[in-house]
Amino acid sequence: MADDDEKTGELTDQDLSFGDELPVLPIRNAVLFPGAVAPFDVGREKSVALVEDIDNLAQPVIAIFAQRDPSTDDPSQADLYPVGVAARVLKALKHSSGNYSLILQGLVRIRMEGVQQLDPYMRARISRLDQPKAEDVETEALAMSLRDIAKQVIQLMPELPREATSLIDSINEPGQLADLVAANLDAPVDEKAQLLETIDVKERIRKVLRLLTRQLEILKMRERINSQIKEEMGKNQREYVLRQQLKAIKEELGEEDGDQGDLDVLDERITKANLPQEAEQVARKQLKRLRSMQVGSAEYTVVRTYIDWILDIPWSKETTDNMDIGEVRRVLEEDHSGLDKVKKRIVEYLAVRKLKKDKKGPILCLIGPPGVGKTSLGRSIARSLGRKFVRISLGGVHDEAAIRGHRRTYVGALPGQVIQGMKKAGTINPVFMLDEIDKIGHDFRGDPAAALLEVLDPEQNDTFADHYLEIPYDLSKVMFVATANVGDTIPPPLRDRMEIIEIPGYTRKEKLDIARDHLLPKQLEEHGLKASQVDITIKALENVIDHHTREAGVRNLERQIATVIRGIAVKVAEGNQGPFRVETEEDLRPYLGPPRFISDVAERTAETGVATGLAWTSVGGEILFIEATRMHGSGKLQLTGQLGDVMKESAQAAMSYVRTRAKALGIAEDFLEKHDIHIHIPAGAMPKDGPSAGVTMMTSLVSLLTGINVRHDVAMTGEITLRGRVLPVGGIKEKVLAAHRAGIKRVILPERNVADLEEVPGEIKNELEFVSVSKMDDVLEAALEEPSRLKLKVETPATTGAAPA
Repeated sequence: MADDDEKTGELTDQDLSFGDELPVLPIRNAVLFPGAVAPFDVGREKSVALVEDIDNLAQPVIAIFAQRDPSTDDPSQADLYPVGVAARVLKALKHSSGNYSLILQGLVRIRMEGVQQLDPYMRARISRLDQPKAEDVETEALAMSLRDIAKQVIQLMPELPREATSLIDSINEPGQLADLVAANLDAPVDEKAQLLETIDVKERIRKVLRLLTRQLEILKMRERINSQIKEEMGKNQREYVLRQQLKAIKEELGEEDGDQGDLDVLDERITKANLPQEAEQVARKQLKRLRSMQVGSAEYTVVRTYIDWILDIPWSKETTDNMDIGEVRRVLEEDHSGLDKVKKRIVEYLAVRKLKKDKKGPILCLIGPPGVGKTSLGRSIARSLGRKFVRISLGGVHDEAAIRGHRRTYVGALPGQVIQGMKKAGTINPVFMLDEIDKIGHDFRGDPAAALLEVLDPEQNDTFADHYLEIPYDLSKVMFVATANVGDTIPPPLRDRMEIIEIPGYTRKEKLDIARDHLLPKQLEEHGLKASQVDITIKALENVIDHHTREAGVRNLERQIATVIRGIAVKVAEGNQGPFRVETEEDLRPYLGPPRFISDVAERTAETGVATGLAWTSVGGEILFIEATRMHGSGKLQLTGQLGDVMKESAQAAMSYVRTRAKALGIAEDFLEKHDIHIHIPAGAMPKDGPSAGVTMMTSLVSLLTGINVRHDVAMTGEITLRGRVLPVGGIKEKVLAAHRAGIKRVILPERNVADLEEVPGEIKNELEFVSVSKMDDVLEAALEEPSRLKLKVETPATTGAAPA
């Protein structure tokens, strides 16, 4: 033990002998080895008492024993490992809290033989465990192996100082070398305690070698992994590895990882979402990819958003249709006046659904002028059926991706408006309104109308393919309702997939009912007024309809009513509580000004060469005046009023017919030789086109050339041929309503259009006289004031006070 004596200073064999007593300091989570110097914090009451009594000891030497269970605050002999180490107290530093920090130097192994006292601190009899000398070849070989492996570990641990290698080389005694390496091993307390209890040097070195070799393999593997990472991974991959290591550390510490927990929530959502098999397979595959991605990467965000979209759109959630047909009728009548054709179609659909549960949703297209309630009708349909309502506007949409979505290769890719609408609805059977389908366009980005073909085809839309989702989506239970102002601009293939329901406009009586039952109460509520404060009579509403609006719908009518209500609201806000009564035109004048529309048909047609025609526009039916005049010239025909090609050709055809029939009409056959003819249609700033003005142009020319006025109470429509035939045209109901609004009493229309009068409301038909014609001579007979002055050989045209049965 000479070497030990040299290293421990004053301590000799006689200083520690069998039967000696030493103060015992239990330590937690650590093992002190002979020759090692290590710091320890002391805070337990008995341990503090021991430290404070060190100065009273003959030698500052205490017994250090490791605790089996670190949670034991007052350990007994059974709670300590049997073998410890005698240690010298090199330094004791007291803290303000009363605790101490000790620096201890391990001296020799000792065994506890028995406890002598417990208070104020533990004292025990100890015996010294001297390690036998080991100088054979095997021990030297083991020591060399231990030294070599220890050096390799030091090389692989950059946190250790380089001087550690020199320290390993400076120790020649095998037992001391084993203790030094054991003291610095990263091993559990129980394994280190076993090393301390191992007295045999060879056995101890073997145990240390096993632990050190395991640590060396771990370090080598870590080194290999780090080398591969450096070679194969860039910055993002290294961050991923660090995050994975952090994840493993957090799992060891029992801390919840936020991102991982979030992905677990996604997993639960997929399980509960009741997805179709294909959708669930895609979602789980993408979730598996997500778990292996770095959280901060762009691809992570794309995949996460994609999974969210799959889970957010409805796949099976469905509302129950209201199967009470009477209740549906009541709701439709409550929300809208008129529109019988649409209401009838909704009731039919509901009846079929009641009989056949799996009937696919209809594709309706409501075509009519602005303000007739097409969009609000969609809301009423949804309310009557008890379904969700969602609306998208297609006006001005040029990009196919707006319907089908963007592919996920694009930055900021999203599903199309159809899938977005389904997400907003939250059910698989909403009422889905496609507004302004006639104003959809196309350019180099694709044709949205063509993309809608699959959406609106009942035979295809159960497997609608959105470019973003790339999963078939079932739209067959959706009730699609499209709206348009005119049907001509809807592409024929798209129009073929929809059931067209035309809403031509409202009659005067229907407008009055709508104003009284819907518009007036709505505006009173929006302006904070009570019905008791405002009395707008039926007569006042009739004045607003007749003299301040002229439209097929009721949008402008609502604006005019709102103007009156606002004027009254100002008076109420000034302190005048009313009630305010609005009845006559004079009552309306302070709010609306002078009448904007006055029927001047009689005045306009008081001269020859002026005839009243009927036109069908995107805003409903309109009357138009066609004026013809002649002047000295060389036989030219001049046309003005922004006429389209079809209307210009109608004027030329009318001129050719008049020249052909000049003799029979009492017109000089050379009337064009010294005169020019000018045909003009006022409102010249508005483009006009269509074949319907043919008969009106012909009548205007005949009136001009014969000097016979056109009846002021007559309006007409129809296409002409060079052989004098009158061909049918469209928009009869809209034109008849426009004639009625203008105060016309007789309407001339093609014979083959008589069947269209069935759509005209009965009160309108009772107030008008309809004349059906098949030849142009019939038109002149019914339109001119003095047809007898002409040499017409035609039968008297059929007239009726109402539409034929």
